Amino acid sequence: MTVIDVHTHMLTLEWIDMLRRYGGGRYEVKKTKAGQDSIFLDNAPFMTLMPGMWDYDLRIKAMDAAGVDVAIVSLTCPNVFWGDRETSLAAARQVNDSMAEQQRAKPDRIRWFASMPWQYAEDAKQELARAVKNGAVGVMVLANIAGKSLTDPSFAPIWREIDRLGLPVLVHPTAPPGLPAMHMDEFGLVPPIGFMIDTTLAFARMIFAGFIDSYPNVKLIASHGGATLPYLAGRLDRCHEMIPACSTVIKDKPSTYLQRIWYDTVVYDEGALNLCIATAGSADRVLYGSDYPHNIGDMAGCLARVRSRPAGEAARIAGKNAERLFRI
Repeated sequence: MTVIDVHTHMLTLEWIDMLRRYGGGRYEVKKTKAGQDSIFLDNAPFMTLMPGMWDYDLRIKAMDAAGVDVAIVSLTCPNVFWGDRETSLAAARQVNDSMAEQQRAKPDRIRWFASMPWQYAEDAKQELARAVKNGAVGVMVLANIAGKSLTDPSFAPIWREIDRLGLPVLVHPTAPPGLPAMHMDEFGLVPPIGFMIDTTLAFARMIFAGFIDSYPNVKLIASHGGATLPYLAGRLDRCHEMIPACSTVIKDKPSTYLQRIWYDTVVYDEGALNLCIATAGSADRVLYGSDYPHNIGDMAGCLARVRSRPAGEAARIAGKNAERLFRI
């Protein structure tokens, strides 16, 4: 069966250098106490730099070994939301151009999500048009943009354009606001806990705000199996029923909106995948993802859990759903 990885990352050494120079004092590139080169925010490490992030030959070898046919690559966090207008646009263009070049060089193996400087709406729209023209099959956005919610009115022009184009959008977490207050510098808590908070909060807000109704053609993909959303679906419904503030905008249950988005398979046990599929309402809204080449990514393991499912369902999750969603 065809295997398409929808949650897998690449960046460039130039992007790392730009972040190092223009991170604005909050972002730093330095070693952890364990000696790993990492990106820090507010002195909390949240992203370990791995060689596979900029080595496409290494990526193809890993794909071949795991049995992955196509990778739809995306920039990881902190994306390009850390610079001034000129820097953010330059970083987006640099990474997008690199991915477009790799797609041209490996057209049977590589597709890509566009990154845009969301803080600057007109620049973002222009970069989106350029990226789509150069082959981007979707958009990657973080679950918060420099601390702003995805439902912030300043982003509406960008969402309207994405909705017009009917593009898939991979919503990927980054470090949530309030890191120092939550002491997330301890125990490396940003990846295991902080990221899950970021994704869950972003989608809960989009649901309660009526965002999904406002942009019906945007195909939202919730990273990491929807974070904690599958576990909280019943609680969201109960709060919608009992707490007036939760039903001021939407009248349908939040769980019905959870069946209108897509999910990846970047979870680490079969029970979590079962719950994700149940929350989605069908395996037709679940897509294989690996989180390669992050140090906690698991290309082979995530695929093994997909392949263990009934044959027809496994084939849909592994690749058929992505072929339909991305029209590839």
